[in-house]
Amino acid sequence: MGKEIKVWYDKEGDYLEVLFERKMGYFRETETDAVMEKVDDKGNIIGFSILKVSSLKAKTISISLKNHVS
Repeated sequence: MGKEIKVWYDKEGDYLEVLFERKMGYFRETETDAVMEKVDDKGNIIGFSILKVSSLKAKTISISLKNHVS
């Protein structure tokens, strides 16, 4: 069986969250204002969020999420 990925959207808050792993972490900024990446204490990406999804003017959003640990 594959790994579970949690996708959650709050229509009222217009907030989308995708979690690759369910563990402690924190959100940090990315190069795109609307997108935050969630990382664990070692800097590994465990998810991301997008704020104000419905108000984005771009037809597509493209961002690379990279682990910042070596």
